[in-house]
Amino acid sequence: MGKRGKFICIEGLDASGKTTHAYRLVRSLLERGYEALYTTEPSSGQIGKFVRRYILQRKERVPTVVEALLFAVDRVDHIERTIKPGMKEGKIVVSDRYLYSSLAYQGAAGLDLNWISEINEFALSPDLAIYLDVPPEIVIKRLKRKKSVMENLHTQRRVQEVYIRLVNERHLVLIDGNRAKHKVANDVLSTVLDFLEKSS
Repeated sequence: MGKRGKFICIEGLDASGKTTHAYRLVRSLLERGYEALYTTEPSSGQIGKFVRRYILQRKERVPTVVEALLFAVDRVDHIERTIKPGMKEGKIVVSDRYLYSSLAYQGAAGLDLNWISEINEFALSPDLAIYLDVPPEIVIKRLKRKKSVMENLHTQRRVQEVYIRLVNERHLVLIDGNRAKHKVANDVLSTVLDFLEKSS
């Protein structure tokens, strides 16, 4: 039986650099001889595409319960279609957003975090979860064109509060994302390499 892969997710506010650093991490791991795979949530599957088009790209938010349920459904599809197969092949699967985004965004909108966890009961626990912390005021300045109904200062501040709570509860490893890209990238890579070394 082949070696089981690892599952890593990178979390953060909108425009915090998650996507950039998830891609850079995968590239750096590949350069070091690891088999690595980039993926994202909402996923690239049919449910994920529906969520992007009809939930995120709206002028007004749908009921938060609807958001949470659809993200949970897409997550199960994402796990079965991409994450588990990648890990079965021994790859390090790096997801740009995962379960903690649901807890942060829908939790910030008033949903009970325990309920969000319950509807995500079948979500695979990541081996390592990283949170890139960037002040909400900074991410709003970075957002040149609004792409999501959640990209406003009030929402981002509340989302950050939930993320920090998850960091304090040790679900996430915090990395200061409000620095030069190469410094953040180095910290992300060293955190992941240290984890891989300890778990090998």
